Amino acid sequence: MEAKRDCASEANNHGDAQSEGTESDPLTAYLDLTSFQLHDLQAVEIPPNLFELDLTANRLSVLDPRIGLLSHLKKLSLRQNLFDDAGIEPLSSWSAISDLQELILRDNRLTKVPDVSILKNLLVFDVSFNEIPSLNGISKVSNTLRELYVSKNEVTKMEELDHLQELQILELGSNRLRFMENLQNLTNLQELWLGRNRIRAVNLCGLRCIKKLSLQSNRLTSMIGFQDCVALEELYLSHNGIMKMEGLSTLVNLCILDVSSNKLTTVSDIEKLTRLEDLWLNDNQIASLEGFDLALAGSREKLTTIYLERNPCAKTPGYSVTLKQIFPNLQQIDSEVFS
Repeated sequence: MEAKRDCASEANNHGDAQSEGTESDPLTAYLDLTSFQLHDLQAVEIPPNLFELDLTANRLSVLDPRIGLLSHLKKLSLRQNLFDDAGIEPLSSWSAISDLQELILRDNRLTKVPDVSILKNLLVFDVSFNEIPSLNGISKVSNTLRELYVSKNEVTKMEELDHLQELQILELGSNRLRFMENLQNLTNLQELWLGRNRIRAVNLCGLRCIKKLSLQSNRLTSMIGFQDCVALEELYLSHNGIMKMEGLSTLVNLCILDVSSNKLTTVSDIEKLTRLEDLWLNDNQIASLEGFDLALAGSREKLTTIYLERNPCAKTPGYSVTLKQIFPNLQQIDSEVFS
């Protein structure tokens, strides 16, 4: 009990310190109680003018009702606590915090998407690292949302996303998805993260504005499906079963391409990519460096990083010397960094 009182006292003092100097601008008040291992907030003073409250890495399972009175609150982090569905439920009726813009519920014990329909101006919503099997409930999230994180759950279907037309970042990695679907209305989407799922085919539903896309550790055997995503700057496809590089020639803005740990035997369809800086080809079956100068003609001057280790070609004599001759501005070959 003494240790708990000391912790609570320290948290209270910390809150006082963070609130100092905010009288002239009450909306800058920020209370950070990260890693205090608090079981409740009874001994903590919660200033009524809080703009941001960070309760990351504690032992909380019940929401303190005083949080529901923080009418200026914009950011609330409950990450890495012990909240279950019932513990989070009061949020759905706290009208005083309806202007909240960022809600982080990552790494708790949730089994469903909580009802946050009362939050009319929500921009960031994170329920990653829970036990959520379905996106049911996302349809109630405000259409103002810009970033949605639902990674490391048990989600099996991409659904209830149609109304999120302002969404810019969608993270659904480490779930149980088999299909890319229901993305057609996300016309402002710039980042799509779908690594560690069970997806076999690319279907971007006509989207063309995506700049960052990850399908690492899925079940892809083909690259067909990216050709219309002309805004793509970063494409991550490692740990799949891809045997041929194709559908890439139109991706003229591509800067990073990761196709490591696949079944490639040659490099192709990227000779016109003039902005390519990072190319990851390690852990494939590329036998020779012959023709590399033509295969990467467009990025010859731009390329700064290339990974080819654990390919047969990486064992040939003068491997690094040859690559340096082809690409004069290389700064890294595999794990070797040089100037």
